[in-house]
Amino acid sequence: MQKVDLKKELKHLYQPSAKEVVQVEVPTFQFLMVDGEGDPNTSEEYAQAVEVLFSVSYTAKFMVKKGAQGIDYAVMPLEGLWWADDMSAFVANDKSRWKWTMMIMQPHFVANEVIEAAISEVERKKRLPAVGKLRLEAFSEGLCAQVLHIGPFSEEGPTVERLHGFIDARTGRDGNHHEIYLSDIRRTDPTKWKTIIRQPMK
Repeated sequence: MQKVDLKKELKHLYQPSAKEVVQVEVPTFQFLMVDGEGDPNTSEEYAQAVEVLFSVSYTAKFMVKKGAQGIDYAVMPLEGLWWADDMSAFVANDKSRWKWTMMIMQPHFVANEVIEAAISEVERKKRLPAVGKLRLEAFSEGLCAQVLHIGPFSEEGPTVERLHGFIDARTGRDGNHHEIYLSDIRRTDPTKWKTIIRQPMK
């Protein structure tokens, strides 16, 4: 059986250094996505979005593994795009007014039909409330800067400032604040959480 780990294959995008901000070109990938708003720490909508994304992603993984393709691949990490209609709410950390798109990248060899079958399976077996909000979409970021943050989300400020400083000295920022969650926060000490902070550049 063929084994695939896209995080290793795409090391330059999913294993950045914490020491320095780097510039990367991010190609178009297919993502399962759910949109929502509100404080991720307290919002039921957020918890439901994360649950359905992982449920469908793992269901698709096992379909591909047991199917004709016979590929065993690692499910990609949870990612999030973050913004607010009034960005002062973002700067002021008013999480109740935050908007987000939570998403998980789907490997190029996983056909749309497999994703659709996985969604139907999850809908039938688990009846998750957010399943109707799921969509599969091609997402392209292009030129970005990114850096690895190690530690709790509440201490991201200085890392984000370094990232913004790097970009502002070159071209200027574009698009939404993007985070990629490499750690299982339920099982990892917050001081060791690893989060990629990515920001598109003009």
